[in-house]
Amino acid sequence: MTINEKYHDYVSIMQRIADVKYASAVLQWDQETYLPPKGADGRSRQLATLSELAHQMFTNDKLGNLLSDLNDSEDLNERQKKNIALSVIDYNKSKKFSSHFVKLMSECVSTSFHAWIQARKDNSYKIFQPALSKLIELKRQEAEILGYSDHPYNALMNDYERGLTVAMTDKIFSDIEQPLSELLVKVQQLPRPDDSFLYQHFPKQQQWEWGQYLARQLGFDEEAGRQDISEHPFTINFSSKDVRITTRIDEHDFANMTWSTIHEVGHALYEQGLPDAEYGLPLGEYASLSIHESQSRLWENCIGRGRAFWEYYYPGLQKSFPKQFGNISLNKFFNAINKVCPSLIRTEADELTYHFHVMIRYELEKLLIEGSLKVEDIPFYWNQQYKSLLGVEVPDDKQGCLQDVHWSHGSFGYFPTYSMGSFYAAQLWEKIKTDLPNVELGLASSGSTKCILQWLRNSIHFQGRFFSSEEVCKSVTGQPLDSKIFLKYMERKLLG
Repeated sequence: MTINEKYHDYVSIMQRIADVKYASAVLQWDQETYLPPKGADGRSRQLATLSELAHQMFTNDKLGNLLSDLNDSEDLNERQKKNIALSVIDYNKSKKFSSHFVKLMSECVSTSFHAWIQARKDNSYKIFQPALSKLIELKRQEAEILGYSDHPYNALMNDYERGLTVAMTDKIFSDIEQPLSELLVKVQQLPRPDDSFLYQHFPKQQQWEWGQYLARQLGFDEEAGRQDISEHPFTINFSSKDVRITTRIDEHDFANMTWSTIHEVGHALYEQGLPDAEYGLPLGEYASLSIHESQSRLWENCIGRGRAFWEYYYPGLQKSFPKQFGNISLNKFFNAINKVCPSLIRTEADELTYHFHVMIRYELEKLLIEGSLKVEDIPFYWNQQYKSLLGVEVPDDKQGCLQDVHWSHGSFGYFPTYSMGSFYAAQLWEKIKTDLPNVELGLASSGSTKCILQWLRNSIHFQGRFFSSEEVCKSVTGQPLDSKIFLKYMERKLLG
């Protein structure tokens, strides 16, 4: 068999595995959007079976031998070699897990998700606690199976950001925490913007239509995706031609739906921009969670909370909601949507205090995984940290430790990528404005974001997983990640 024939076999096997994984993803999407409550147990079983099947297919010795042969070949082109090299890494990692463990983890995640939904409905952490305890124990086992240096949390963070460690993350946060705190003090000394008009009554259907309009305007391809409602906004894809986003709507909080929609559209645009020809292969996947979050945070904040964007879109918003915004000036609206105020909910936090929310979760997860914090003590620790870092009192579990879906998904190690994504986003935005010097004038005059999307497609999306986060940053901006750029961006926006 020639090398080309072997590579063709590799592609065929990988795409069949992807078919199974994406079939599982469809069931997961349905679980979080339309699944009737009584279907939960059956869905848990179905997801577990498909997870086990995909794992068995990927860890099959036939694929392992094929990867070994191809990895030694000099007859592949650059992208083919990268696909093989990344697949070897993924294969060796997956081989560490038994099919039984994979199935057990999937069952536990499904059980945890439904327990989390019920816990939020009843506003009671105790409902979620038993399932979460089992899941955390499995995540500790996962860390041991994977192996790690220095800290077990390193093994879990590596799932979302290859090579990221506790030592690196501690430094990132220690470098930024004091400057952020100092900036917060300066901002709080300024007159506080009035944002009360954002909390009037905004009918659900009108908000829904406005959100869909914005998604289309930003470039979301509705023939390659759709939007729905869920308890916690998320993006999921089954190929670059089928990308689903969700939002949530609060009829008394305009910002909730609008910026969660823009955020998820940012994720979706990345997924829709991945190379379809690489379906099922590493280069058909995103670079990392930090780069993924850089896309959502760039669209949500750098663009979607920018003045130029609203110079064009605000008149349309006033027409859609004349009673609520008809007498509100653009300047007042812009100041309100960028108001800095410590708050309870991470997804609704301003750009500055957002990172304190992430730091709290990061520290909490480290303690949980190393065993220094008991699962039953999470609410106390959470509430204590919110009081200490943000100066807010947590009134109940739903607005406290039950607010994020991530733990119910088993996504321990994810949260640091949110802050890193914000830092990458600010750096990318500066580069975009350098490369496209009239971009903000264009936004203000026509509302068109096509040139921004094309820049991102050419610079980041089409590469797939070819580069690591740091390699993406260096190749696109010419320098490694620099959180000082984010600080300068915030200072310009908040202090003028």
